[in-house]
Amino acid sequence: MGTRGENTGKKFSWFWRWFLNSQMVTALLILLLLLLIIFLFNKISYVFTPVADFFSVVGIPVIFAGVFYYFLVPIVDRMERNGINRIVAIAIVFAAIIGILILVIALIVPKVQEQTASFFRNLPRYFDILNRNATELLKEPIFRHIQPQIEKSLDDISATITSAIKMLSTNAFSAISRVVGAVANFFIAIVTIPFLLFYLLKDGKKIPPFIVKLLPNRWRTNTMRVMREMNSQVASYIRGQLTVAFAVAVMFTAGFGLIGLDYGVTLGILAGFLNLIPYLGSFLAMIPAVFLGIVAGPLMLFKIVIVFVLEQTIEGRVVSPLVLGSQLKIHPATILLVLLTAGKLMGLIGVILGIPLYAAIKVIVVNVFDWYRSVSSLYQEKEADTPHEEPAAVKKE
Repeated sequence: MGTRGENTGKKFSWFWRWFLNSQMVTALLILLLLLLIIFLFNKISYVFTPVADFFSVVGIPVIFAGVFYYFLVPIVDRMERNGINRIVAIAIVFAAIIGILILVIALIVPKVQEQTASFFRNLPRYFDILNRNATELLKEPIFRHIQPQIEKSLDDISATITSAIKMLSTNAFSAISRVVGAVANFFIAIVTIPFLLFYLLKDGKKIPPFIVKLLPNRWRTNTMRVMREMNSQVASYIRGQLTVAFAVAVMFTAGFGLIGLDYGVTLGILAGFLNLIPYLGSFLAMIPAVFLGIVAGPLMLFKIVIVFVLEQTIEGRVVSPLVLGSQLKIHPATILLVLLTAGKLMGLIGVILGIPLYAAIKVIVVNVFDWYRSVSSLYQEKEADTPHEEPAAVKKE
């Protein structure tokens, strides 16, 4: 009886040693705990409603102040290293920004406003031209056998647009209230951003040491290193992406101007803003340009395609490698998945900021995993797997 009990105990002890030392079992347990935490947070989500409301008001100014901080802090640091007082350097940078804004408002904004108003005035005429061209195209013999299906699709699209317009008119009051709220938040952000940006430029470098002081001593060094890595990843991405977006706006504006496309300045600036969305921005910017090309005729459409191909070649082969490099080391498929997920969760802000947030989270996860590997026996090599060094006497023989 005693021997059987000992054998049973050994079996169970072997099972538990195997169970606890299995990497797959550990990964499944961690995944189970994460899913359980998400489930519990979902059940008590109402507790975080005030926090969400707070960040809906404060979040946008903080985000934009952070973006401008990463773009401007190298300039302020360089001026400080050259002997200029930091507050004086910040004041000079702010004065330069105000001067650039005045120049943009005086030269570019009236042009964009004029082109945008002209586009919407001519939009019904453009749709008439498209309708006439589509009707003439459907009369060709090659499209005759699929003409009923195309006409049905066009009718469905027209019905969808009509129903959307009716829905907008029905919900006009709520839409106006949302617009008023958005405008109010926008003006609050415009007023708040300069103050937040000033204090970030002045005292931003003091924030990580202050946070680290709140942690136990043995965590401080590693935490500081992780925060530096996160800061480096996010800063390089934001600076690079803003620089590439500016270059894209200049290239599209110049290209559309050379081929004589209407609304070239507005479309170029729009392309620059949309380029903040990785991979998809330039293609989204081409939609209105292609629309105008179809209206203007095949020759203009061909010229627009040439401009797009040249811009993509210069951006992909010259601008992006020089500016962005390969700091993030994120696979394009991962970027697309992050964009889809962040866009679903946070809308346009999520699409723009999803990649730097992913880069920061990736730094944390990688460092936590490295720490876990160092303290866990699951990733230690077995003695049998490591080759033993032969004695010197045997080597001589």
